[in-house]
Amino acid sequence: MSQFSKTIESFWQESFLAGDILYRSDTLIVAANPDMEAGRQLMLLETTDGKAMVVLTPALADKLGLYHQQDLTEAMLRQKLQDTNVRLHGADYVFHFTEAERQALLQEPLPDDLRQLSATDDAMFAEFQSNASEQDLDNAYVELDHWVVFGSFEQDRLVCAASMYPWDDQKIADVGVLTLPPFRSKGHARRVIRAISRHAYAQGYEPQYRCQLDNAASVALAKGAGLTLFGKWDAVLSESAE
Repeated sequence: MSQFSKTIESFWQESFLAGDILYRSDTLIVAANPDMEAGRQLMLLETTDGKAMVVLTPALADKLGLYHQQDLTEAMLRQKLQDTNVRLHGADYVFHFTEAERQALLQEPLPDDLRQLSATDDAMFAEFQSNASEQDLDNAYVELDHWVVFGSFEQDRLVCAASMYPWDDQKIADVGVLTLPPFRSKGHARRVIRAISRHAYAQGYEPQYRCQLDNAASVALAKGAGLTLFGKWDAVLSESAE
């Protein structure tokens, strides 16, 4: 039995198993879906149990010679992508809360120095962004006009913010977080992620946190916030989306 909720499991299965199943083994499933989201030609998910799921457009499946494939492994598929000059965008770790951690999370009160932000906080949020580097802003992707935004304060100053938006128009809420450099390693990001995640649960959404594989600080933050690694997600973008 999975340690994650049915909502999480169903989201990922529906994302990858829609369409025609081209190949199935104990460790790999490949499906061709003509209704892939605009901007994507392929998605790949490797879960922590060592299994992989791939969904791609019929055109790319044909280009890779995947129809009527008798034997296939993830390594063979990656080689086919390389041989045809099809480039993966770059994998992200995907983290979710387990069911057990969700129950613990929902029992926590909102700390006094955290609150939800709104459009009335635009001047304060603009000042917060002005104190962050362009690289940090790009990496975190925290915006005041996202679906929901929470902030953490020190002496009435906004020092950390997290925002969420529904991912792929599903009941999965993708979260980004940004802490100003002088206020890092003080627990702000951990607490604001947990606070905004409680809000997401109250609205019927499952929180999701993603980061690049080589971002050790973000990986540590995810684990510190109580999130558990679900898998690695990668994609091939269409030329128009690159």
